[in-house]
Amino acid sequence: MKYFFSVIIPLYNKENYIMNTVQSVINQDFENFEIIVVNDGSTDGSLAKLDALKDSRLKIISQNNQGVSVARNTGIENSNGKYIALLDADDYWYAHHLSSLKILIEKFPQAGIYCDAYEIIMQNKTIRKADFSTSLAEQPQIIDDYFESSLVNPIIWTSTSAFEKKKFHEIGPFDPKLRTAQDLDFFVRAALKFRVAFHPKVGMRYFKDSENNLAKSKFNEDRLYFISKFKEEEQKNPSLKKYLDINRFALVIRCKMAGDELWRKVIHEINLKNLTTKQKFLLNLKPKTLKFSKRIHSILIQNNIYLTAFK
Repeated sequence: MKYFFSVIIPLYNKENYIMNTVQSVINQDFENFEIIVVNDGSTDGSLAKLDALKDSRLKIISQNNQGVSVARNTGIENSNGKYIALLDADDYWYAHHLSSLKILIEKFPQAGIYCDAYEIIMQNKTIRKADFSTSLAEQPQIIDDYFESSLVNPIIWTSTSAFEKKKFHEIGPFDPKLRTAQDLDFFVRAALKFRVAFHPKVGMRYFKDSENNLAKSKFNEDRLYFISKFKEEEQKNPSLKKYLDINRFALVIRCKMAGDELWRKVIHEINLKNLTTKQKFLLNLKPKTLKFSKRIHSILIQNNIYLTAFK
């Protein structure tokens, strides 16, 4: 059977989230979709949880653990939908999410990537709507400059995104060499090729502090590899250069706090004109001071106060 959407969910040890995640897909008010869960060698009770779901649109593919990039690529290659909608196994869709994406697809058929707004749960407690570095209209729209708009939070979050399956082959698969940042890499490549269409209604909730969250991983060499893939493109694209310098800044801070000397290599590649005053200040702090600042930041979040160096 041919579907409008194929929902691709890579799964690795998310037994505390996977049921709510898949149920949020089943509850969509737009129903022409299939769900492909790619079990990437889970060793917990994730698969047993899925056994309780009885829906003919749900298909499970199991493979040895090969990483999230391979899992997503496997799901997409085995899909039957015209459009691919990505969803991580610990995220949650609101019931209108696929309808919002379909509105974008119909309104902007010339676009290559479609996404909607999202919210972030921090420390499994504090909820905030993702904000962006440029002002956006309160209506479906084409993003003028994806990189300039993604300096605070990325316009495209993995679990908000959809794209035509044939365009996936033009963009290229998720990079299996990347154990983290593979989504950032994919969407940079996508935004260099295609326009991005955005719906301002929040359609997804991201749990920042879930277990086995790749965003918290220590793969700093992988992050540098991602950034370094676009050396040629950033020389011709000032917005991309600025976006990558913000990622370099984040990598320097991460490395300093982890005692990883990689930061000494990365810091010299940053054009300081692309950083905010707060970012320049943090860049020069010693590791102990950064760690102390991080603890204060965490306490503030617990009290529903969120401060960021990205704006």
